[in-house]
Amino acid sequence: MQSITLRRPDDWHLHLRDGAILRSVVPHTAKQFARAIVMPNLNPPITTVDSAMAYRQRILDVLEVPSNFNPLMTLYLTDSTSTEEIKRAAQCPHIVGCKLYPAGATTHSDSGVTNLDKIQPILKSMERFDVPLLVHGEVTDPNIDIFDREQAFIDQHLTKIVDHFGQLRIVLEHITTEQAVQFVSEARAGVAATITPQHLLFNRNAILIGGIKPHNYCLPVLKREHHRTALVQAATSGNSKFFLGTDSAPHAKAQKESNCGCAGCFTAHAALELYAEVFERAGCLDKLNDFASVFGANFYRLPINAGTVRLEKNDWVVPDSYPFASDCVVPFKAGETLGWALSTDDAAPIRKSDDTPHPNQTA
Repeated sequence: MQSITLRRPDDWHLHLRDGAILRSVVPHTAKQFARAIVMPNLNPPITTVDSAMAYRQRILDVLEVPSNFNPLMTLYLTDSTSTEEIKRAAQCPHIVGCKLYPAGATTHSDSGVTNLDKIQPILKSMERFDVPLLVHGEVTDPNIDIFDREQAFIDQHLTKIVDHFGQLRIVLEHITTEQAVQFVSEARAGVAATITPQHLLFNRNAILIGGIKPHNYCLPVLKREHHRTALVQAATSGNSKFFLGTDSAPHAKAQKESNCGCAGCFTAHAALELYAEVFERAGCLDKLNDFASVFGANFYRLPINAGTVRLEKNDWVVPDSYPFASDCVVPFKAGETLGWALSTDDAAPIRKSDDTPHPNQTA
């Protein structure tokens, strides 16, 4: 197969940062995706409808006008989130869910939920107003091995949430284990999962063999090969509970290559190409369209996008870095050859010619 045509896809889990960094990374996503769910873990976090709408406007301000890219926003749950704010979110067409970060689980999660018992009224309100719950599914107990934290979260917490809030739509984000695949597959209707390209392509050897590879380090961390295989089987199965979410999470090169490197893989530069590599290896390129362009939209009860994108069989080498405000970001698979490339015919104008920072943007 020399080319693949997909309905214009969506990224259902994305980090865009803010300020000058935002200007650097938005174009990578906008060239491929029609919509993306933007994570709220800024510093300070996006906890209100007003702050979400202000952030959305900052995203739109760096795009060409008119633009075909639509950022979908989320609220960051805290111990003090109010039911009134959930109601306001439900009434806002640009907000599609609330994100649960266990406090301390990942980047900028310190303001997250410290105890799930504290947000039971909030979850009830989300169920009532049909606001999906997006979950970073890891426990933070230091006594639990980092490779077991996703399974522990499912066993200790997620099973109870799914059972107790029977109408609440839930997405277990960036799943990494065969236990998560099994849980989502067997769960009631309204429970789904996103899968990242890095967890489909690499196991934990990619971090540790031949020296530490900080640009392959993310949270949840890469797991053993049998977990990666289970994820590939889920993604390519045609099961509508599993859909695309890159979790592209850029950090400056110096922050990754430090004595306490940040977690996150930057994959937005070649998201569709990376997924195509996975589906081609599995002999399931015919399943990529639904995974990338249909299942997520159906879950979020949004229309399937008009228009298409085309991937062509064409080798290219991933650059060693991309501009990142005043620094640079090292992309996933930097310096390696990818076998699929987004057709240049599909690359719409995505950035203003004026690079002067928006007055509300700071690095």
